[in-house]
Formats: sequence, C-alpha cells, structure tokens
Amino acid sequence: MAKIELKNLKNEKVKDLSISDSIWKIETNDDALKKMIRLQLAATRQGTAKTKTRSEVSGGGRKPWKQKETGRARQGSTRATQWRGGGIAGGVNPRDYTFKINKKERVLALKSALTEKLATKSLVVFDSLELPSLKTKEFKKMLAENKLEGKILFVTASDNENLYMASRNLGYTYVLYIDDINVLDVVNADMVVMDEAALNKLEEVLKNA
Repeated sequence: MAKIELKNLKNEKVKDLSISDSIWKIETNDDALKKMIRLQLAATRQGTAKTKTRSEVSGGGRKPWKQKETGRARQGSTRATQWRGGGIAGGVNPRDYTFKINKKERVLALKSALTEKLATKSLVVFDSLELPSLKTKEFKKMLAENKLEGKILFVTASDNENLYMASRNLGYTYVLYIDDINVLDVVNADMVVMDEAALNKLEEVLKNA
C-alpha cells in the first residue's frame, strides 16, 4: 500500500498513513476525466437562450402592401424572417446540456483525479482541520506555516464552521464536505487538503463503488 504523511496544523509529522493503491495509485484515465469535467461544466449551463419564430413575434397580421402592381416583391407579413423585427429562422431554443455517464466512469474519473494529486504531491492530509478560531488572519497564518499556496480545496468529514468562516472571504480557498467531493473541484485545485476522517470515509466509499 502507498503511504502519505499525516501532519497536524503546526506542520509536525504525526505518522505515516497507509492509503489504498486501488484509489490513489491507479493508471489515470484521461478520457473518463475529460468526460466527467465536461459533464459538470455542462450541468452549470442554464440553457435558457431563446429566439422567437415568425409565429411568436407580435404584429404582422396585415399584408404590408397588395400582391401585385407595386413593383416590389410580394410580401405576406412584416413578421417574416427577412423583415426587421420579424421572426428568427433556425434560432436557438431552451435545452438541457447535460448527458449521462455510467457509475464506473464517474468513479474512475474521481480516482484518476485523486491519483494525479498524490503523484504531483498536491495532496496534504491533517489529523484534524478543527481550527481554534474563525479569524481569517489566523487561518492565513496556518496556510503560511504549512506552505499551502495557490488554489486550495479543503475537504472535511464534519461540519467545520471555523474553517468555513475563516476561509470564506478568500478567493483562493474552498471548503467541501466529503460527500460533495467531485472531479471538477479536485482538478481545479492546486492543492487538496483533507482531514484523516475525510480520507478514511472517501476510501470506504470508493472501495465499495
């Protein structure tokens, strides 16, 4: 089994933690990763764009001029597509951009993302993420002591109010409950920080997936 260093918030080593090779040291699958990221991005799209056809725009009930003897092209309605203010031909309509992928692909994508973080030494595990204070100043001090830089994703096993309150005003930190961990957030983060309980729960879920 692979091992990772377990630290406390003072950046002191507590012990070496054994982690599952079947989760953290797999052969990454780029296709599954890309597909899952595309699915999550597609789910954020509103899909509410809408244009009106000639039957939906107002007006145009009367023929603009008579059929013959005007020297102009015949016209039936000012709401036709060639008129200003007329309907749109072949325009966009509300749609759902999401699509389905099977459970095995979802799990494989998450394992691939986690494997990449471990391989690039972008994963940090603490024995606990319970902060003594909800002050952002103290939180930033903790980041500096542990050399945590860039975009940082914190994953906790419990409702960690101090961590959330201390980090919420910073644009480069994000706190997730372990049940909400997902491929897009993991990939987007420069560093993934977990507490030991979250790591254990994640392994338990993915082993049975």
